[in-house]
Amino acid sequence: MSGAGLAQEAYPAARRIRLVLADDHPVVRAGVRAMLESVPDLEVVDDVDSADAAVQRALDGDVDVVLMDLQFPTRMQGAEATRHIRSAPGAPRVLVLTNYDTDADILGAIEAGASGYLLKDAPPAELVDAIRTAAGGEPAFAPGVSSRLEANTGIERLTGREVEVLQLVANGNSNREVGKALFLSEATVKSHLVHIFAKLEVGSRTAAVARARDLGVIRSN
Repeated sequence: MSGAGLAQEAYPAARRIRLVLADDHPVVRAGVRAMLESVPDLEVVDDVDSADAAVQRALDGDVDVVLMDLQFPTRMQGAEATRHIRSAPGAPRVLVLTNYDTDADILGAIEAGASGYLLKDAPPAELVDAIRTAAGGEPAFAPGVSSRLEANTGIERLTGREVEVLQLVANGNSNREVGKALFLSEATVKSHLVHIFAKLEVGSRTAAVARARDLGVIRSN
C-alpha cells in the first residue's frame, strides 16, 4: 500500500484517531504504518506481532481502533483476540485487515465483535475511510466482503461453532475426533450436524461440505 496523495486532505489534530497495528509480518506492519502516518488525522501509537500483544496493548488504553490480522503463529488468533478486546469496558473498535476472505473467516470476525473487514490489497484510501468509519462506531466492510455476505441471504447462516464443526468434518475428522478437538460430546457434535444439514438444505456430511465450500463458508484443503 502506498500513501501517495493521502496526506493532502487536512484534518484538525483534535480529531486524530489512535491506532494499533497487529500483524506477525514486519514488512506488512512497516508498510501499513508508513502509509497511515502520512494521514494527518491518524496516529499509529503501536504495532505488535501477536494477537496476545494486541489484546494487552488495547486494554492499556488510549487506543481508538485496532487493525487486526486473523492468522498468527501463536495459539491465540485474530478472532479470539477481537473477542477479548471487545468484551472490555470502553474497548476500542477492531478492524480486520487480512488476506483471508472465506465466509467462515468473515462471520467469525463479525461474531467476535469486529467493526469491519478489509483485505490487504484494499486501496489505501479505502483503508483510511474504513478506519474513520469504524472509529465513528459504524460498520466498515470492503465492497467485496459486503456482497459476499449479501449473496448468502438465501440460507440461514451457520453459527461460529457450526462452522468449526463442519470445517473439521471437511478435514476428514470423525464425530468423535471433532468432539475431542472442540471439547464436545459426540452427541453434541451430531446435534450440530443435524442443524447444519437443515440450514444448508442437504442430507449428508459430504453434501454439507460441498455446499459449504461452494458458499465459501469453509476453506478448501
